[in-house]
Amino acid sequence: MGTLYRVTADCPVNVARDVARELARVNQEMSTYDESSTLSRFNRSVPGRWFAVSADLVAVVAVAAQLSVVSAGAFDVTVGPLVNLWGFGPNGFSGVRPAQEQIDAALARVGHVHLEYRAKPPALRKREDIYVDLSAIAKGYGVDRLAQLLIESACGDFLVEIGGEVRTRGTNERGAPWRVGVEVPDPESIGVVQRVLHLREHSVATSGDYRNFLEQDGVRFSHTIDPRTGQPVNHGLASVTVVHTSAMWADGYATLLNVLGPQAGFSFAQDTGLAALFIVRTENGFEERYTQPMLLLLGSQ
Repeated sequence: MGTLYRVTADCPVNVARDVARELARVNQEMSTYDESSTLSRFNRSVPGRWFAVSADLVAVVAVAAQLSVVSAGAFDVTVGPLVNLWGFGPNGFSGVRPAQEQIDAALARVGHVHLEYRAKPPALRKREDIYVDLSAIAKGYGVDRLAQLLIESACGDFLVEIGGEVRTRGTNERGAPWRVGVEVPDPESIGVVQRVLHLREHSVATSGDYRNFLEQDGVRFSHTIDPRTGQPVNHGLASVTVVHTSAMWADGYATLLNVLGPQAGFSFAQDTGLAALFIVRTENGFEERYTQPMLLLLGSQ
């Protein structure tokens, strides 16, 4: 998935090899960086035909479809052509900002309604020549898969992280809740913690523009592309962090809220009952905004 992972766990047996195998399986199913993965082969397949995939891949696409519907297309895994065009895909940045004609052509290939799935037998089908990019949800799914592996291996306490998406269980080695830091969303302050979350049975994901971006002629372009406009998101929301029981859902919701921005995203989070922390740029620095469930979580710590 083009990123790093970390697992800290209290287990009765050594599970390192099993963890590596499980991650390799997820990568082989859902990576766009591996041309032999199931997802890459589906992206090259002919529209109109059912393409056999794993039940796990169908489950992820089904969640993505729900997020697309509730957000009116702000979350859309068929955004792949735009991600690649702007230089955030496997081929990297060409050094040239895409022209509007190129953006319009890529937009014509985007639309979650063009992606179909079925559970029995598990398969995907595309109505048009779309390109699916699961980077906004697959890391969280990978975290959940590793968490399930650790639970089945009788690991009592653990923290799993893939590319910044985290899931916790129990306590750390000192018997205290796991401490998960939310970074200051500033490229000049990478690693500096803005807020610490104390978590036991939670997952957490953050989406922002401060780590993965391109800069050209003094203009910064976020890696998060709005599938409705074809443009990188451009608003005052520096980062948004979501706490959820599932890392996959936290991952997807964080991206969704980041696309919606500081006003519409905050309203969506409040209406949906999400525990979310918004860090917004203002003239006086960063301002933190919390949904009620996040305030309750922080108040209990």
